Amino acid sequence: MATQDTNLLCALLKYIRRLYYVIGGIIVVVGIALIPFLPYLISGEVSSDLNITVMYGIYLLNTAIGYFFYSYKSTLLNAGQNVGTISNINSGIIFFQSLVQILVVVAFKSYYGYLILMPIFTLINNLWISYAVKKFYPHIICKNELPPETKKDISTHIKGLFVTRICNTTRNALDSIFISAFLGLTTAAIYGNYYYIMFAVTGILNAITTAMTASVGNSLVTENVEKNYRDMRKFNFLFNWIVGFCTCCLLTMYQPFMQVWVGEEGVFPINMVFIFCLYFYFLNIGSIRAVYHDAAGLWWEARYRAILEAVVNLILNFVLTSTLGAFGTVLGTLISLVFINYMYGAQIVFKYYFKGVSVMEYFKDNGKYGLVTLIACVIAFLVSCRLFNHGWIGIITGFISSLLIFNAIYLLFFRRTKLFKESWRTIKGIIGLSKKYR
Repeated sequence: MATQDTNLLCALLKYIRRLYYVIGGIIVVVGIALIPFLPYLISGEVSSDLNITVMYGIYLLNTAIGYFFYSYKSTLLNAGQNVGTISNINSGIIFFQSLVQILVVVAFKSYYGYLILMPIFTLINNLWISYAVKKFYPHIICKNELPPETKKDISTHIKGLFVTRICNTTRNALDSIFISAFLGLTTAAIYGNYYYIMFAVTGILNAITTAMTASVGNSLVTENVEKNYRDMRKFNFLFNWIVGFCTCCLLTMYQPFMQVWVGEEGVFPINMVFIFCLYFYFLNIGSIRAVYHDAAGLWWEARYRAILEAVVNLILNFVLTSTLGAFGTVLGTLISLVFINYMYGAQIVFKYYFKGVSVMEYFKDNGKYGLVTLIACVIAFLVSCRLFNHGWIGIITGFISSLLIFNAIYLLFFRRTKLFKESWRTIKGIIGLSKKYR
């Protein structure tokens, strides 16, 4: 796209469409094959007016639509650094989908009606993205064939990416399955509520890293490794600051928010809040490194890391859920996340792209950020508990404590460092640009 090679872009789009269809077909076949095993994955009673197989089928249909109806075209918007267009479409669709689902639940008291709206809006979303692609890139259509060597190279990358995505998806899926099978649907529902909050915050952070990926990919092609490594350290510092602040907010606001949202009966003990905050932190502190991993296309090199993480997570979930309950489930996922995803994953990026640069500097940087985050979180948590940590007042005091204490401590430790000064210059430059074009 950078060289405006239309013939190659058309051939790539045609090949990617074929790959989407193949992957979607595999998901449908495997999904149907799992239907006979559904009763064994649930512990406890299911409402008599609901059919698990029908509900599972709707979710499977929703996933299949995501692969078979034009979603492959979003790759053009990503490559063309038009991620904002995708985000705007997705946000608009999610808003109206949620609104209609609420109305259906209130008016008809139908969970099936709530579910069937998902594939309908997924189809609308894909059609809208297809329209946007035609508007931005009317000259790029599915035609031509790729050279054999290019096709082989892409196929290898896709295989690695496919393995990685499957293993990442199973991370939460395994947690939910084991909690449901060992502890019942009630505990699974409470776990799902806590995970939903964490996932919502992670989604906001993912919007930042997703928007960066195409620009980083361009930089990997046009700049040298040393320049990209300096940029990576700077982005990693800023992102760790954001992740640390979000972790502090979760620690101080989780329980009072859950009390307001679902009531005392839907609240886990405080040790679950601690483990969820650790889960959130380690899930996100490697995100900038992951951006460079994806931009460099290192999925095939990371295939064994992904498989190993999934296997270790499966074993630990089975052992720890049966002995420690829901706490053990999250602990098992956290262990595999830290030692395999974070530590092993970082070594892959430094081995295959940041060659000649020691990965230990990256670990030392994150170690400092982690220690400061821990200090700030403990102080903010203790302060919020002493003020008031219940209901709406607890949410407000938790946020104010996190905002003031966390940022003050981060500034205290890092304001004189070279990374902070470089990052501050970058932020001022972004602000300056935004003012210039207003």
